[in-house]
Order: sequence, then structure tokens, then C-alpha cells
Amino acid sequence: MKRISATLLFLPFVLAGAVNLFAQRPVNVASPIVNPDNTVTFNLMAPEAENVKISAQFAPKTDMVKGENGVWSVTLGPVAPDIYPYCFEVDGVAVMDPQCPDWFPNEGFKNSMVDVRGAEPMYHDLQSVPHGSVDYVNYYSDALGLYGNAIVYTPPTYYKDPSRKYPVFYLISGTTDTEEVYFKVGKMNLILDNLIAEGKAKEMIVVLPYGNPAKYYPAGTFDFTKGDVFSKDLLEDLMPYVESNYRTQNDRDSRAIGGFSRGGNQGLSVGLRNLDKFSYLCSYSSFTSMDIPEVYDNPRKTNRKINLFWLGVGTDDFLYGNAKEYMEFLDRKGIENIQFFTSDKMGHTWMNARYFLAQTFPLLFDAKASAKAMQAAAAGKPEVSGSTRQEPPAPKPDRQRLTPEVMARLFPPGVVSPDYAADGSVTFRVLAPEAEKVELECQMFEGVRAMEKGERGVWSVTVKPDQPDIYPYAFIIDGTKIADPQNMHIFPNEGFKYSLADVKGTQPDWQDLQDVPHGKVSYTYYSSKAVGFDRPVCIYTPPGYDPAGEEKYPVLYLIHGMTDTYETWFKVGKVNNILDNLIASGLARKMIVVMPYANPYPEMIRRGQAEMYNPLDTKLTTEEFVGSVVPFVEANYKVLTDADSRAIAGFSLGGRQTLACGLGNPDKFHYVCAFAPAIFGPEISGNFSNGTYADADVINENLKLLWLSCGTSDFLYQSSQELDRNLSQRGIDYVTIYPGGGHTWMNCRDYITEVFKLLFK
Repeated sequence: MKRISATLLFLPFVLAGAVNLFAQRPVNVASPIVNPDNTVTFNLMAPEAENVKISAQFAPKTDMVKGENGVWSVTLGPVAPDIYPYCFEVDGVAVMDPQCPDWFPNEGFKNSMVDVRGAEPMYHDLQSVPHGSVDYVNYYSDALGLYGNAIVYTPPTYYKDPSRKYPVFYLISGTTDTEEVYFKVGKMNLILDNLIAEGKAKEMIVVLPYGNPAKYYPAGTFDFTKGDVFSKDLLEDLMPYVESNYRTQNDRDSRAIGGFSRGGNQGLSVGLRNLDKFSYLCSYSSFTSMDIPEVYDNPRKTNRKINLFWLGVGTDDFLYGNAKEYMEFLDRKGIENIQFFTSDKMGHTWMNARYFLAQTFPLLFDAKASAKAMQAAAAGKPEVSGSTRQEPPAPKPDRQRLTPEVMARLFPPGVVSPDYAADGSVTFRVLAPEAEKVELECQMFEGVRAMEKGERGVWSVTVKPDQPDIYPYAFIIDGTKIADPQNMHIFPNEGFKYSLADVKGTQPDWQDLQDVPHGKVSYTYYSSKAVGFDRPVCIYTPPGYDPAGEEKYPVLYLIHGMTDTYETWFKVGKVNNILDNLIASGLARKMIVVMPYANPYPEMIRRGQAEMYNPLDTKLTTEEFVGSVVPFVEANYKVLTDADSRAIAGFSLGGRQTLACGLGNPDKFHYVCAFAPAIFGPEISGNFSNGTYADADVINENLKLLWLSCGTSDFLYQSSQELDRNLSQRGIDYVTIYPGGGHTWMNCRDYITEVFKLLFK
């Protein structure tokens, strides 16, 4: 096991002590708060700031007012129900909301998201309907010479009918977006779940590629002379992967392609040049090349090949001029198409992208519906949002075209951060020309490091960690802490917002993506009996998992720490990579890993079922896991259902919940592993005396492994030792591991790596 120096102090990436760990989040710092009248209150703790503004998509930039304890606040609206990006500007520095767990996945800007709900569920809301699954997959790309990322949605019946094949929609996000955006912001999975449940859309597979191949490579190394690498990767690598690993219908009438903004351009370009492969084309707020003579100069042949050619744009979109020009070009050429315009979605926004998606899903892979829509368009009935039937206005030449000036404003000269050197050092950079002082806080070292101001107001510092690993970090600009604007990798958390620096060694580590068979992580939803609404969960299935096969697998239930989310074990803990590598090395059994969202309180508070978060409530989480999560997994996955095939483990607060659930139900979990568990003093013995934990003899009789680990610099080390002594006094059999290091995910990855080797053997 890798050891971390015991001199590395616990930095404020996690809570600084037991008191803070269980402190209730102050009401006046909760943010955002959607009020009953659909106004939204934003709060930010920034006692040293001189000026704070809120920049929200639904309102002009607005000054916030400083109140008690340095909390700045403002209430905006009311606003129409939808999902809106926003950020704070603290003394001129853009800052994500540190109290909001939902952020906009992006290569550059960092915005938080506020979900304003209506009196009735919207088309993109999570509803109590059958849900599909959203898979995060890695595929090898010959075009790229490395592993690429993609997301694949499978519809609700996919795992229930192993003989059925499905059509496929390739859906591409915009410039600087990641492959996650159509899932996390566009809500394409929920939109499609809801439409399928209403009988308004066909069941289909949806593939979300990553649209920017250059970002896979170290800064400045991508060879742009190779031409259209994205199209080559999509057609020659991703499509074959999807068609080999999913049950797909592989004819042109069963393939669609489209996207938003740059993704719409990419989708149309690929689709129009490959009409032997795609017959459904969708463009959302985009345009494409007018230089495809084999398509545009033979309209009769082209029209016969295209089942649906759907083009949508907002009349207040900055690309409206370009999009309208392309529509007019198609009309002149005699290329049949549908033109759809909105005037109430605030321009070039994901409000429009979601809405367009909801309009096109019902037309895909439905020959009658798409033909009817195309005929209506040919009859001269342009569709406009609402009930009006009128031609959209003429574009504003000065503001609604993509010009070099607009490009320069939207995409200023890039800053590379983090920048990894061959010697293991990392250079961090941030553009802050007006700042007086910029510092780097990083788990590589104690305290902070001063950064130096260079050309264009770019501040930088170079550091070298003692060893390769994944390190959280943030910039402190004139006292304001921010995530790295240039780093798309964010630490998933309900509170703090840190970026992640992944420093590679000369040899791959267990957590690295390696050239081995890969499992996949899937996002789905289950119905919670404990709280009465559907909740998210991440589930890892190992390489070779076949939902229609005979093989069944043991299951590990993993619980995250306080303020972490169900994504943290996957995106920070890297449990999928670790387990892939251990399985390939013969050091771990194939297993399913279930990562639930252990904190139902945010949604309970929103629904009026609770007033504040109670982290001490292990009763609720135990009811949730035992009563809802385990039955859902065992009803929907190929799993072994005996206690010898169930394990439960958790970190920090998740370690506390693990002990409550595992030691309270030793007849259900025969492997119980607590990593730096947040349990203190008399509470330990009390859990035995009050019946939360089973009797010592029952525990010893049932458990095959009771594991306790904690870093010697961890603020929970003393309480872990007390738990250690208490278990010894009761004669309970267990394993303890006390490495160096603090309350970090560096340590947690080491713990889970060692535990994987012991489970189910």
C-alpha cells in the first residue's frame, strides 16, 4: 500500500474537526433558495469582499447586499420554471456557488445551476416513471491513439428484453462543453424517460460523444493538420464500439445525429456527408458548411435519403443570423427541412437545447411522424414557439452572426492549467489581471503557495508533489477561493468547489485508466420507500457483465462522506479504474459496486419534508439502503443475494453509516469496512447498548471481514483508535490499518484498493 507522509496536515478540503463535521449548515448560507413565489434567493459567505454581484441567466447582473457575518444576499425573480446557470462575481472574479452541488460541466467557465420547478412537473423533471440508464464508457480510438470518453443512454426496457435491438441517436454538445452536458444540463435522459412513459417517443439509445479531441492531449501537442479527427473517431471508432457493445439497429433508418451549437455543426457535417449511415438530422442553434455539393446540388436524391432534417434556433440567439442564412440556403437549393424558432428562451442557451430536444425526440425513428412534420414544413407552415404562425424577424447583422470579433469575445486566448511536465511537476495558471494577490491551495503541500503575475495578467506557480496522485486544489484571488476555470475536472461535492490535478507517475497506478477490459459506471434512479420519491444511484458493472447472461455477481455498497455526492467514489475515488485493473491482474473478484446518494435531505428540504440536514440520522440512511437500494439492485441486476455476497463500506460520515448499517444488520452484510469513520466517544459503546449494533457474538459469527482504517494525521484518528479499543474489549474480530496521511481521498483510494483484494474470497 502506498503511504502518504504523516507530516501532511489535513487541509480544508474537508471539514476541520468533529464539531465542524456535524455542524448544521446555517440557514442564512443556504444557496440557492427557490421561494414559493418562484423568486430565487442567492447567498454567499464572503466577509472580506468589497463587492459581490450575481450573474444569472434569467436576470441582469445584480449587486448583492452584505449582511451579518459577511453573508451577501439578493433575491431575484420571479422566474419561469426551468434550469438556469449562474455564478457570483466577487471583486470581479467569477465564482461558483460553494453551497450548490449542481454545476455546468465545461472545459472553461464554471457556473452553478439552479432548478426552478413549476406547479406541475416539466418535461425535463425527474418523475416517477420507468427510467433508463446512463452509462459512462471508455473506448479505444485508433483515430485518437488513446481511450476516448462517451456517455450512452439505454431506455427503460433495454435490460428487460435481451432480444430487442434499438435505434441510435448520436447527440453532440457545444463548444467547451463536455460529453456530460446533454446529461447533466440538457437532461436528455429524463426528457426521453418522460416522453417514452407518455407514449410520445420511441425507445432509443442515445450516445453522447466528446466533441473536442484536442483536449485529450497535453496542451499544444494536438496535430490539427490531421483534419477532421472528430468525424473519423465517431465513424470509425465510437460507432463500432457502440454497435459491438449494445444491441443496436445498424441501418441508416435507425441512426440519427445532431447537436447543439458546435455540436450541431459537427452533427450536420457528419450526417450530410454520410447519408448512407444517417437518415435523421437535427441542428439546435447551429449551422454548417454550405460546401457539400454532392448533397446540395442533387436535392431530389438528398430528399429521398433524409427522413428528418430539423433545424431550430432562437430569434434572440447570437447565431440566429448564421442559422437563418443556412435555412434560406437550403430552401434555395430545394432541400426539404423543418425550421423551428423560439423567442422566449434567452438566446443561445441550454433552455433552448432542452426544448428543441423535447420537440425532436417524438419525431425520431417514427417514419409517419417525421414524414408528416416534413410535409407540413414543405407546405409553408413555419413553427414558432407558442401558438403563433409567423415568419421570424430578420437577423440583426451586428449582433447575430459569428464574426471574428464575436469569437474573440466569447473565446479569449486560452490559459493552460494545470500544465503537467515530464518531471512530475505541475504548473497552475489563472487569468486575473486586476488581482492584487493570488495564491494556490493544494493538497500537494501544507498551507498556500504565492503565485506570480505575468503577461496578460496570468498568474502562475509550479509545484512538484512528493508522489503521483490525484490532488484537490483551488486558487485564492484577493481572498476569494475559486475552482480552476480551465480545468473541467471538479470535485463533486454539496459544498466546497475544488478542481482536481491528476499527476501521473512513470508507471500506471491502480487508479489510472489502463489498457485492460473495462467495466462501466451507470447512472440510474430507484424509488425510495424511506422518503417517497425517486433518487439517483451510480452502479459499476464489471467487464463482461451480461444482463441477459447466467453469471451472477457479489455486490459492494459504497457510501460517500459528508457533503460528498454519489459521484465522488467514481470521479475522485476512481473505484471503476481501480477495480478494472485489479480484476485484470487477478487480485480482485468481479463484483458490482453500488454508490447511492447517502444524503436525501436536500430534496427533502425542497419538498417540505425536512427543515435542515441531520447527518446524525443513521436510522434514515439504514432504512434507505436496506429497504430500497438493496431490493432495487437485486431486482434489476445479476447479483448474488446471500449475505456472503454483500459488502458495505464507507468513508468519513459514510464510515459511520456503514457501521450503523453493517453492524446493525450482520445477517445481511458479511463484509463491513469503515474508512476514517465519523463516530465519537461514548457513542461507540452506546451503539452496542442501545441495539444499533448487534451483539458481539452475532457479529463474530456472521462477519467474514470487519475492516477499520484511518490515517495517523486524520482528525478522526483518535476516535478511530477509541473504536479500535472498544471492539477489542468486546472481543470482536477485525482488521485495522493505520497509514500516514490525513482525511483525504488519497488515503481513501488506498483503503478501497486493499479492501477490493479481500472481498468475497
